Amino acid sequence: MSGNEMTYIQDAFDTNWIAPLGPHVDAFEKELASYVGVNDAAAVSSGTAAIHLALRLLDVKSGDIVFCSSLTFVASANPIVYLGASPVFIDSEPETWNMSPQALEHALYDAIQDKKLPKAVIVVNLYGQSAKMDEIVAICQKFNIPIIEDAAESLGSTYKGKASGSFGKFGIYSFNGNKIISTSGGGMLVSNEGEELNKARFLATQARDYAAHYQHSQMGYNYRMSNVLAGIGRAQLEVLEERVSARRAIFNKYVQELAHVPGITFMPELPETRSNRWLTALTLDEREAGISVEALLSALAEQNIEARPVWKPLHMQPLFEGDKFYPHSDNENISEQLFKMGLCLPSGSSMSEDDQMRVIECIQESLIKAKSISV
Repeated sequence: MSGNEMTYIQDAFDTNWIAPLGPHVDAFEKELASYVGVNDAAAVSSGTAAIHLALRLLDVKSGDIVFCSSLTFVASANPIVYLGASPVFIDSEPETWNMSPQALEHALYDAIQDKKLPKAVIVVNLYGQSAKMDEIVAICQKFNIPIIEDAAESLGSTYKGKASGSFGKFGIYSFNGNKIISTSGGGMLVSNEGEELNKARFLATQARDYAAHYQHSQMGYNYRMSNVLAGIGRAQLEVLEERVSARRAIFNKYVQELAHVPGITFMPELPETRSNRWLTALTLDEREAGISVEALLSALAEQNIEARPVWKPLHMQPLFEGDKFYPHSDNENISEQLFKMGLCLPSGSSMSEDDQMRVIECIQESLIKAKSISV
């Protein structure tokens, strides 16, 4: 927390605006929309809820297909299944670790042959790095397919001077407890189409029709954010740029101390983009480094240092067994390579330099020990 959250929380209490509406909700929506350069935003209970609403607004239903990045958290794809549709997973490419335009185009040409185009493409900006949006937008425009940009991890990132999350018909952000700014739990759906977001707010408040009594002609959801949490979000948004600077500094320190080590390669940053470096992610080549990802994670855990593998690709998850997957090329499956070799290091905005050096030294010692054993 930044410290200013209590000012907004106290105001919510003093004015008795505790419910899932109120002046902080309205202000948070306007301030977030202004920050990312879109016309409107709707504050909701989670990033997952925002994706679900976006798919509803695009009339996704049973029997439809939706294309989705494979290398991501399951929340990117679960809402597709909520609506009875089927996901088709698209591989990553090596320059951003995000959706491969090459694989996307291949999948769309196959969909034309099958006479069943997707209702939407969900593009995920992994670990704060934007996907190749110019290429992806051009491909989707050619086929007239709307984009939902899952920017849950990339608030504060930019692509060619434009905010991550502002390229699609809809963009989504998450304010979960582990994100770069947090409302403890929450999300935001953004769009340049204000009427669409009014529909989202309607659906998010149980789709209550305009009437003095309680009347409902559509199925809705309890997805709106509370005025208290929105107040927290307003204070968090005020320090977002500081958080991005802190995360980037942490990333740069890891690079400074470890990039020269054989076998370690850090997640790239595409030219003309700024990643918020939500998590510092790297790949470890066991043949060059002399230690496996699993062994290094275990060594860190023994020192009470939490690190994790990168996301397990969704096309490898038991939940999605049997769903289609398009690799980057016939000979390259980038997301599976990244899962095999990737790990994420501690990257919290408030991480001290001493704590970071403890992580770095543990990695260095583990590498030295591994090499001495192999000799």
